[in-house]
Amino acid sequence: MIEDYQNWRHIFKLDPNKTIDDEALESLCESDTDAVMIGGTDGVTLDDVLNLLARVRRYSVPCVLEVSNLPSITPGFDFYFIPTVLNTQDKKWMIDLHIDAVKEYGDLIEWEELMMEGYVMLNPDSKAFQYTNSKEVTTEDVVAYAQLIEHLMHLPFMYLEYSGTYGDPELVKQVSDELNNTTLIYGGGIRSKEQASEMAAYADVVVVGDVIYEDLKAALRTVHAVKKVEK
Repeated sequence: MIEDYQNWRHIFKLDPNKTIDDEALESLCESDTDAVMIGGTDGVTLDDVLNLLARVRRYSVPCVLEVSNLPSITPGFDFYFIPTVLNTQDKKWMIDLHIDAVKEYGDLIEWEELMMEGYVMLNPDSKAFQYTNSKEVTTEDVVAYAQLIEHLMHLPFMYLEYSGTYGDPELVKQVSDELNNTTLIYGGGIRSKEQASEMAAYADVVVVGDVIYEDLKAALRTVHAVKKVEK
């Protein structure tokens, strides 16, 4: 029985469009992280997703696909995290792509494996922000999104995505204060155990991604840093 995702604190996020060797992958999967998430913004292909899935499956760590496009969806993951971008200016990133997916795969979907993430894009300079045609938002906007997700949409996750840059801990704290039933995920710019600890004080789950490919040892140190912080 897979560990309940509601107890997760730390996730390593791997980009199928980037290269990672077997030794580094083993270190990540055996690091006591709670899950490995596979997902990226562009260049994500089915072949690359399948290759990375097969390699991660050698280990007991839960494996999640964060769906970024329909052609790269494949069976075999423990969970499928489905982003809905709340501050997009193009509703395809909020609902249209989801309808297309259900029309194509509806009869095959194990619905209990799908988890919707209410995404807020917070780095205007990032590829993900521009790719999803997102708009800049204020702190008041983000807090309102949190209230909407918690009380009206009842989504399992809210994801604050800073995508490559370290975010504002005070904003993360304000959002955290609004959420009781929705799990708050923070992602973006974590490059040290100190940053991981700081965000873990407010976010339920800290996602570590880019630093894996820049400084593996620093990435591995974030696991214990997050786990020792009580929220």
